[in-house]
Amino acid sequence: MRESGAGAGERERIARAALSRVIEPGDEHGGRWLREFGATELWARLTSAEHEDAALAGATARRLAGYRIRAAAAEPDRDLAAVAAVKGRFICPGDKEWPTQLDDLGDARPIGLWTRGGADLRKWALRSVAVVGARACTPYGAHMAAGLGSGLAERGWVVVSGAAFGVDGSAHRGALSAGGATVAVLACGVDVVYPRGHAELIGRIAEQGLVIGELAPGSHPTPSRFILRNRVIAALTRGTVVVEAEYRSGSLVTARSAQKLGRFTMGVPGPATSGLSAGVHELLRGEGVLVTDADEVAELVGGIGELAPDRRGPVLPRDLLDPMSARVLEALPAHGAVGGEQVARDAGTTTDETLGRLYELHSLGFVERRGDGWQLTHTAIGGSNARRGGP
Repeated sequence: MRESGAGAGERERIARAALSRVIEPGDEHGGRWLREFGATELWARLTSAEHEDAALAGATARRLAGYRIRAAAAEPDRDLAAVAAVKGRFICPGDKEWPTQLDDLGDARPIGLWTRGGADLRKWALRSVAVVGARACTPYGAHMAAGLGSGLAERGWVVVSGAAFGVDGSAHRGALSAGGATVAVLACGVDVVYPRGHAELIGRIAEQGLVIGELAPGSHPTPSRFILRNRVIAALTRGTVVVEAEYRSGSLVTARSAQKLGRFTMGVPGPATSGLSAGVHELLRGEGVLVTDADEVAELVGGIGELAPDRRGPVLPRDLLDPMSARVLEALPAHGAVGGEQVARDAGTTTDETLGRLYELHSLGFVERRGDGWQLTHTAIGGSNARRGGP
């Protein structure tokens, strides 16, 4: 299905722009007709009088009549002028800017993408990660999404999301705050501001990043269009990170689409008592990978050498002791002094070996002499000791 060449011809582009008014996103029947007939031929079959009685496989007469009513009302030249008026364009399969990973969707592939912004979508998509999650997220979810957005942007990754309230908006803002690249995939026309409360945010994304969508200018979102939009987010990116999602969540639809497409699927854990993290935890119990920051995401989806730093607690001075010296040190009680013979017995070694180790520990500041016995210094007591409670 992958197309090559200089790009879609003018007739092909106009036909696909018109068909984006007729065929709903993700309609596999429409995708099959496009594959079998091509855009210009399919458009002719829906609009030409000579094809008025022709049938399309998989479409009932009633459904076909609906397609033809929509086709009669389509004005592709007006739509192309409308997207140009907002400094946008219409990208088709076969164009140099077309992200060929969208072809993995098969017949559910977008007819084309309406786009605002000056960046090259194909190049950006090659190094992109989706960050999605709950609209009604908690402050924790917003914080984690913003941190992932800024962290990924600082590492040269493009952050892709849906411009919704909650996690989506926080991820976009995080990327923008770091001066990075971000893409908003809308379930409406790219000239339509939705949600209205994100008018400023979507404007900033169009200036600093890209705003894309399958629907022609002026189209408004519907619940089904939101769900179908998620397959584009999943296919466009190298992997999807879910930050807070209930069991029934559009974000989990994105994650499942990513899994089916062979993309990386990741989740940020939350409190076990939070219903907003229940869906993420279910994802992590399956094929999802637990991540907590941008370093871990980049290590998973990136190339060789993009490794997250080792995560470990602080190194204490006693951690650097050899095993025998550590055993002797642990044999000393937390309080009071004891003789070398008792230390040797508790450490399971000879008295001579024990005395030699005690003098080494004395020089390192772990123990001190008290009469004929040995005791821990305040520094040693402050560290870990299995016998902290005393003899």
